[in-house]
Amino acid sequence: MQIRENVSLKALNTFGLDAKARYFCSLHKMGGLRSVMQWAQEHPDLPVMFLGGGSNMLFVADFPGLVVQVRLLDKEILGQDDNYFYVRAAAGENWHDFVRWTIDQNMAGLENLSLIPGTVGAAPMQNIGAYGVEVKDCIYEVQAIDWRTAEIRDFSVEECRFSYRDSFFKSVEPGRWLIVTVVFRLPRKPQWKTAYAGVREQLEGKTLNARLISDAIINIRQSKLPDPAVIGNAGSFFKNPMIPQAKWETLQAQFPGIPGWPQGDEVKLSAGWLIDQCGWKGKRDGDAGTFEKHALVLVNHGNATGAQIWDFAYAIVTSVQAKFGVTLEPEPWVVK
Repeated sequence: MQIRENVSLKALNTFGLDAKARYFCSLHKMGGLRSVMQWAQEHPDLPVMFLGGGSNMLFVADFPGLVVQVRLLDKEILGQDDNYFYVRAAAGENWHDFVRWTIDQNMAGLENLSLIPGTVGAAPMQNIGAYGVEVKDCIYEVQAIDWRTAEIRDFSVEECRFSYRDSFFKSVEPGRWLIVTVVFRLPRKPQWKTAYAGVREQLEGKTLNARLISDAIINIRQSKLPDPAVIGNAGSFFKNPMIPQAKWETLQAQFPGIPGWPQGDEVKLSAGWLIDQCGWKGKRDGDAGTFEKHALVLVNHGNATGAQIWDFAYAIVTSVQAKFGVTLEPEPWVVK
């Protein structure tokens, strides 16, 4: 496996930021990890980062160590039981292409997650979600490797410790485990989730199936969100904040139109609504800005640096905190 020096990552992150990796290689086969491990032993003071589709990260600066682009490809149907189909996919598979492939195999369950950028390996890392579905709902197990010791481990759903846009791999032991494959458990008798505004209207009066729902999700996402190939972005930049019930009641009294969704003892707010209310939709500072159709999406209008986008994001956080007393957290991994 060839390790190159001073490689631009501009084409490998959806913000289109011209950050550079001091060292770079592509991992096409698991055997290549031996070279990564050897490099790490020879450069103990430099970090190693594994890169999927680059769709959920913000490079604020160049990366001083080794960036390993994960290109592991494979997918197969493992079998079925009375209730589920079981499908395995390698970490480097394109997520949206994989979703559509499952639909081609007459399987349902992932249709609401159509057109989310990134790879299969990044999906459980972030516990991606959209339109009432999180990927954890369809995962059976995750196989990962401790790239420093070559230990291979199968993680059950419980061991993955999934939560809202979070997982064991992202927060508990970040950087230790390289996700290799994911086994999905897809229902033979799907329960369609179409209650979200926009989805419900597109599907009204139609006989539901996975492809029809997927097509509707694609249409909605394309109408609301910018194409990274046209304008750099990482999708939703902030998590929808969770607040205590008491805080929610206080905000309701101050802002009667504020949307919220009960989540046990807490209430989930709309980060996009909060940002919009602070006047940020369509704003820009140089080439860093928010998308004109969706305040939750930060964009690179052409030549913004990661630092400029991060400063712009911080200004939004400060503004929302001042108006609502709510702290926004970024969804992307911020590489400083």
